[in-house]
Amino acid sequence: MHNSAEFQDAYDVIVVGAGHAGCEAALATARLGCRTLLLTLNLDKIAWQPCNPAVGGPAKSQLTH
Repeated sequence: MHNSAEFQDAYDVIVVGAGHAGCEAALATARLGCRTLLLTLNLDKIAWQPCNPAVGGPAKSQLTH
């Protein structure tokens, strides 16, 4: 990609931050067929900890390290 116009057309959704919520958002949009880019600064910390570790729910079992 050589200019910003090409970059803008490459993805439908860009998610900044690969925390728990970012991963869930990227997964949801990708499953809907969107061309999704997930950006993070540290690959070792992807979905490292949910916002509130005391909260469970169906998504808690979906992400594994």
